[in-house]
Amino acid sequence: MATLQVMTNTGVGKSLEEATVQAFQTNLRGPLLQPGDVGYDDARVVWNGMIDRKPALIVRCVGVADVIQAINFARDHQLLVSVRGGGHNITGYAVNDGGIVIDLSRMKGIRVDTAKRTARAEAGLTWGEYYHEVQAFGLASTGGVVSTTGISGLSLGGGLGWLMGKHGLSCDCLLSADMVTADGRLVTASASENPDLFWGLRGGGGNFGVVTSFEFQLYPVGPTVLGGMVVYPMSQAKEELRFYREYARTCPDELTAWASLMISPEGEPGAAILIN
Repeated sequence: MATLQVMTNTGVGKSLEEATVQAFQTNLRGPLLQPGDVGYDDARVVWNGMIDRKPALIVRCVGVADVIQAINFARDHQLLVSVRGGGHNITGYAVNDGGIVIDLSRMKGIRVDTAKRTARAEAGLTWGEYYHEVQAFGLASTGGVVSTTGISGLSLGGGLGWLMGKHGLSCDCLLSADMVTADGRLVTASASENPDLFWGLRGGGGNFGVVTSFEFQLYPVGPTVLGGMVVYPMSQAKEELRFYREYARTCPDELTAWASLMISPEGEPGAAILIN
């Protein structure tokens, strides 16, 4: 009988029978990919091209029911689990070797409530996709400065962004989150419902379950926003950083300013001030 070699969450390899995997697949609405399947190699690619991991199974979830099925299957078979939102984490946490990947990148639904100035956004959205929708109504919340970053990882990790001077981090804009727990339950976390979990989600990372959607508070912003970057030679870094320190103390909340040591567009090391 054909088997699939997998890695458990304790780092021990084992075999799954083909019939077990097929039964799992019949309970999914989205595709279940294995090595050799069409689309498998594309599905395991993440933003950091140095990451080259080969999971045994990739569940391309299209809804919450798929997430629940994937978590239950992984728990029942003690599989190593990774969760993919935008796949932008530089260390490649979104994929693993030999385990199961719960891929949320196809879950891109979003609904904007203009009266309440809120957005309910599914976990597979990138910030570019999110802003495309909310900016249609002249609204925004603090999000990533790179458009291809996923909303999930950034928000759960805190979330630095251009609007943080006025509106706080991404997690400060979070009103509630729907999450599937390790026992396969869908719960909502907010200030009034599961408040301890809500506290942990806002900066605690993806350590408590798989978040399937976020509700964000929106604020009037745009459509035109002024921003830019000035790069100084590294020989002027000390003066530039002193200026930044003093300026950041007094600049208005509406202006977000960062200092960074970086490679300039001309390829030379430099010290930069980024403002928005």
